[in-house]
Amino acid sequence: MARRERGMYYAVIMAGGSGTRLWPMSRRNRPKQSLKLIGERTLFQQAVDRLSPVFPPDRILVVTKSAHVPLLQPQTPDLIIDNFIVEPLGRGTAPALGLAAVHLRQRDPDAVMAVLTADHCIADIPAFHQVLAGAQSAAEEGYLVTLGIPPTFPATGYGYIQKGEILSGESDQPVYRVKRFTEKPDAQEAAEMVSGGEFLWNSGMFIWRASRLLEELQRQMPGFHSQLLEVEASMRDPREYAATLARVWPQVGEQTIDYGVMEGARNTVVIPARIGWIDVGSWSSLFDLLPRDPAGNVLIGPHQTVDTRDTLVMGAKRLIATIGVDNLVIVDTDDALLVCAKERVQDVRIIVKQLENAKHTEWI
Repeated sequence: MARRERGMYYAVIMAGGSGTRLWPMSRRNRPKQSLKLIGERTLFQQAVDRLSPVFPPDRILVVTKSAHVPLLQPQTPDLIIDNFIVEPLGRGTAPALGLAAVHLRQRDPDAVMAVLTADHCIADIPAFHQVLAGAQSAAEEGYLVTLGIPPTFPATGYGYIQKGEILSGESDQPVYRVKRFTEKPDAQEAAEMVSGGEFLWNSGMFIWRASRLLEELQRQMPGFHSQLLEVEASMRDPREYAATLARVWPQVGEQTIDYGVMEGARNTVVIPARIGWIDVGSWSSLFDLLPRDPAGNVLIGPHQTVDTRDTLVMGAKRLIATIGVDNLVIVDTDDALLVCAKERVQDVRIIVKQLENAKHTEWI
């Protein structure tokens, strides 16, 4: 595949999620990426911090909702407000990244964009930078690159990527064709995929030329691509752009980048990324990241425990006392208390959905 003119390398951080699986700490107006869940910096601040020195602040863009900008922008004052790409309402990752791509095309027709998220933990930052450099090279050759995480256990909460033929023989950073994407498997399928050695976790991080993404959107989502062109044509006038986006975006269909683009895309490759990656998507993943006491508990805030094991206790003001319990998640906020079996943490979103259906918006 012929190499084109080298464009600038940009980071695009997706930061529009509500983090429903981390309720009741994460709320619509206080999403998880704005919270200090690990250490003294918020998840969003950590996502920006680890991009230095690969991306200077002027080449870090953030895609988010309008309600989140007042929360996130003050946390990272080096990011100018013009680098926040604001969706009028969420339409999924495919529309969000399409909007980012047309913004980048206006800046640099040859721009390469690294799609990252605001809710990951990455322990090995030098390895992360090395992977980003290798992915940039592959993207400049026209490939759609995804970062795959070598699985450490048969997870059922992640999508998987099956490796195909190797394209680059470098032992430290091989590049493979993508054979297929597989959505979240059941326990038996996950065990088989992990034992076979051909599958990687889908990290949700991608690197490509903005123009290549737009080519795939034109081929696979032509209706949405036409809507994007209408939005892009208005960008020279801020008022016209705001009016056009407000009119067009509610008509855009919801779609994920995996279903909308990646599963049917041409020239997709995957780079195994051994970077100490964890998706901070649920209370169990947060439990795995935080230090534990000798009984295996994670205890944050006022607490008193008797015969308590393998339990997450997180509060801020009230004393939380536990006696004779194990494998629980207990999260206390000013207006809501969650008590959940640890193996059911993925179902926290069901509570949020029930609250939405009952129109109890004060608790979401």
